[in-house]
Amino acid sequence: MEKGLMVVVSGPAGSGKGTVNGHLLKRDDFVYSVSATTRAPRPQEIDGVNYHFISREDFLSRIASGDMLEYTEYCGNFYGTPLKEAIEVLESGKNLILEIEVEGAHNVKAKYPDAILIMLLPPSFAVQEQRLRGRGTETEEKVLARLERTKEELSVVKDYDYVVYNHDGKDIEAAEEILAILKAERASIRRNPSVKENYFA
Repeated sequence: MEKGLMVVVSGPAGSGKGTVNGHLLKRDDFVYSVSATTRAPRPQEIDGVNYHFISREDFLSRIASGDMLEYTEYCGNFYGTPLKEAIEVLESGKNLILEIEVEGAHNVKAKYPDAILIMLLPPSFAVQEQRLRGRGTETEEKVLARLERTKEELSVVKDYDYVVYNHDGKDIEAAEEILAILKAERASIRRNPSVKENYFA
């Protein structure tokens, strides 16, 4: 069975990550990475679906043993991607989508160099600002903070493998572009080092 691909999709607020990834997840060859957390479940949240809810001791043990692809501590709780569960998905032949921030993406690439890092962006900074203001759900202060954060995120875009632009009303096309990237990756010589041996076998 061909091994699945680990796909990291990052992008600033307003890039449409959830929508684009949602199109990919409608396919049966994609699985969304369920993060682990030490926080208590909220009402209606299901263990193994929304998060893997584990104890702080368990989380710290996983960090110590190298079984967290990436993690962060936020408001006194840990959040991260369990390595064992991620590898199990890949070994099943399915592609694993991680929708994480740039710091997490950097850590994933360091621990799993085969990961494919994709930066999803609105067509421009001006369009991003229009989208954030168009939501009408955040204060001016939050909008400005998100826009400022984008400058930090784009400062490390050189560490990514690909950039995909999500134009207004073209989220399906953005998902199809990601599929094309993965198709090309599967055909790369880097992922097929035994071409000569297999050909003459």
